[in-house]
Amino acid sequence: MTSLILFASFFAMLLIGVPIGIALGSASLVAIMYIPFLKPDLYALGLISGINSFTLIAVVLFTLAGNVMSKGGISKRLIAVADTLFGRAPGDLGTVTIMACLFFAAISGTGSATVAAVGLAMIPALVKRGYDRAYAGAMVASAGGLGVMIPPSVVMIVYAVAAGVSVTALFMAGILPGLVIALTLMTYNYFYRKQSSQVNLAEQRPAATWSEIFTVLNEAKLALIMPVVILGGIYGGIVTPTESSAVAVVYALVVSCLVYKELPLKNLPKIMLESAMLVSAVLVIIGASVAFGRIIALEKIPTELAQFVLSITENKYLVLVAIIVLLLIIGTFLETLASIVILTPVLLPVLTKLDVDLVHFGIVMIVALAIGFVTPPLGANLFMAAQVGEIPFERIARRILPWVFVLIGALLIITFVPGISLILPEVFLGY
Repeated sequence: MTSLILFASFFAMLLIGVPIGIALGSASLVAIMYIPFLKPDLYALGLISGINSFTLIAVVLFTLAGNVMSKGGISKRLIAVADTLFGRAPGDLGTVTIMACLFFAAISGTGSATVAAVGLAMIPALVKRGYDRAYAGAMVASAGGLGVMIPPSVVMIVYAVAAGVSVTALFMAGILPGLVIALTLMTYNYFYRKQSSQVNLAEQRPAATWSEIFTVLNEAKLALIMPVVILGGIYGGIVTPTESSAVAVVYALVVSCLVYKELPLKNLPKIMLESAMLVSAVLVIIGASVAFGRIIALEKIPTELAQFVLSITENKYLVLVAIIVLLLIIGTFLETLASIVILTPVLLPVLTKLDVDLVHFGIVMIVALAIGFVTPPLGANLFMAAQVGEIPFERIARRILPWVFVLIGALLIITFVPGISLILPEVFLGY
């Protein structure tokens, strides 16, 4: 009965539009009041312990760093590099857009920041090149998901905390899957572009000269070095992932304010407030989910779920497919961070009994939920792309479906070939 009260009140509040963090906390309080031996103190303790984590400081700082970079001239220089190097490649400006998302993902840590930074510059350029505006928006929204798949990633940090795995191993495990997804998206765009009647051959450009390449690389050298500084420090054992987030903020501020001089110091308070507002919503979700998760544990839901699943089949791959379907469905209406902090403790017993590597599963889970970024009705990246591209949401929602199928195909490859995720941690970390 407690479980019924917990989930019924939670989904009821979601349906009437209550924010996810408030819904989690309120449902927990309702359930706590129903259990005689529990007191509301449990919720307060859960809220505090849930956010009292050294690792979660990285969520705050990487969010701030991404905001600074998107407004300090770093993102536009990365786009210029992508255009010069890949603008003449098959798929032309679509390839540039996806590569720009890949570059920016390596320093932003979030999907929405990647969509905003790249979409503002690339959607108008794609339309000018002959792309349908809704298609261009759908492309940016899909490629923006690389923001959480390529390290450093705020979502990876949250999963590492929830599952008790190494943040460094998870960061390293995300590199090759992110490249696989980017390559898959570029391949789809190439075939679409090849068959499209909108191609304007008169606008095809000659290959970039060595002088042009050198110029654009020289102008963007500090932006390109940033991922090396951040990730090199982590993988080299110089800094922890949390410490690297502080390095990212300082580096972004120095480059944006003092070198490029495109971010006036007077704008910093506004950027810090925007980042704090964004992170506060995330931390409320994480804190509220701890009390929610403790009630789930008291009700023995994870154990019973594991026994139920294993009573049906002990085939690891069938169970993974079933979990992926669950994640794809949940990702359509539940925010990614909330999904991770709610579902990870529930799924861990099943994964442990089936001997599924938790780092590999973390990548699978993050990619599956990231597809929810572009899937209506939630579709945070889809809304962002519609907003920055000035596209009616109905139009972009119709054009997103092929991209969703492409992303699901890449997800299945990553799921059934674990070596894509695990080879780098094994080679460099002895994982």
